[in-house]
Amino acid sequence: MLSIKHIRENTEEVKTALAKKSVKPVLIDEVIALDKKQRDLQKIVEGYRAEQNTVSEEIQRTADNGERNVKINQMQTLKTEIKKLEPELEKVSADLREIMLKLPNLPMADVPVGKDESENQVIRKWGEIPQFDFTPKDHLELGEALDIIDVKTASAVAGSRFYYLKGALALMEFAIAQYAFSVLTNAEIIKEIATKISPDFPTKPFVPVIPPVMIKPSVYMKMARLDPGQEEERFYIQKDDLYLIGSAEHTMGPMHMDETIDEARMPLRYIGFSTSFRREAGSYGKDTKGILRVHQFNKLEMESFSLPELSIKEQDFLVALQEYMMQGLGLPYQVVMVCTGDMGGPDARQIDIETWMPGQNRYRETHSADLMTDYQSRRLNTKIKHKDGRVELVHMNDATAFAGRPMIAILENYQQKDGSIRIPEALQPFMMGMKEIR
Repeated sequence: MLSIKHIRENTEEVKTALAKKSVKPVLIDEVIALDKKQRDLQKIVEGYRAEQNTVSEEIQRTADNGERNVKINQMQTLKTEIKKLEPELEKVSADLREIMLKLPNLPMADVPVGKDESENQVIRKWGEIPQFDFTPKDHLELGEALDIIDVKTASAVAGSRFYYLKGALALMEFAIAQYAFSVLTNAEIIKEIATKISPDFPTKPFVPVIPPVMIKPSVYMKMARLDPGQEEERFYIQKDDLYLIGSAEHTMGPMHMDETIDEARMPLRYIGFSTSFRREAGSYGKDTKGILRVHQFNKLEMESFSLPELSIKEQDFLVALQEYMMQGLGLPYQVVMVCTGDMGGPDARQIDIETWMPGQNRYRETHSADLMTDYQSRRLNTKIKHKDGRVELVHMNDATAFAGRPMIAILENYQQKDGSIRIPEALQPFMMGMKEIR
């Protein structure tokens, strides 16, 4: 959520910034009007309550019955006035909050302005696109031939957009997880990458976490992942009033809810592994083949809490880690700065990695790195206490370590003419000695 104080004091600047995310200026005018009305009503109500307290004290000091009765009548009048104004104040406050929840985060200055993904900007590329002396197959054809992917049985059991991973591919999923944990908890690797960001950049490794895969609606709202219109993407368990999460950061972000963190502990970095659930609402007819876009998948997610002045560098650090691990797997990719029209609502800056998929003959998004600034922490009430006693909201970042799509890229990029799959060297130590899938 944005700061109402910042909107109030920088109205035109906010209008200009949010226009880049297709927010109409009239909505900000409505916020300003409701904010003024709320503060005016609040001032009146608080004035009446202060007067109530004064009259109450006078009643206690008054011995004269006639004067006491006058004061008691005055108290009753004040009570009636407050009772009349409270519903109006509550409605204005609710209307203001509803609009504030709809407002996205302000995009940073270096974010390209664009209407959709066609206007995202490629920052850099890494790796050579593989050249085959045969027609490459897609991951589903490879997986079915090797009996390591089964979508037909999964469809009969659970419906469309589910799958079974079997044999060597099931092992590979956990090999990728082990690989990620081995990198992100390694102090030497973290230091090596952190010092490239800045010589004095924090070198704290990541703490492994297996978070809950269910979340309360109220907490989901605080994470800005259940705002109006987002419910259709979530799986809801009505009996328990809980949602299934769409990514590990959804329940890692609230780990420090209503907490003030001492500056000496910063940054806080976590790497979480969880099963994730998404309805894929609005994707009817898209990527229906294989396991690219599904309802259930496992995901490794990085979550970080940092000082505000270091949050951009923290995002760059997370992207550098993503690239380090992708280069370790030998997968060709491109790094993309996401434009205002394609980025998530809570994002102030979004950087994606798109990996080459030979089966589709194009790059596909496999990783995101999202800088939220204080958009989530304002709702979560997560703060930092500085050494000088200052208290301010923490900045939050989240970034994909690995999900299912890099595994697809491995199948397609490492396929051989005979239909077998070579296993990247970085994963072989976690594959029980296996070097290829046949």
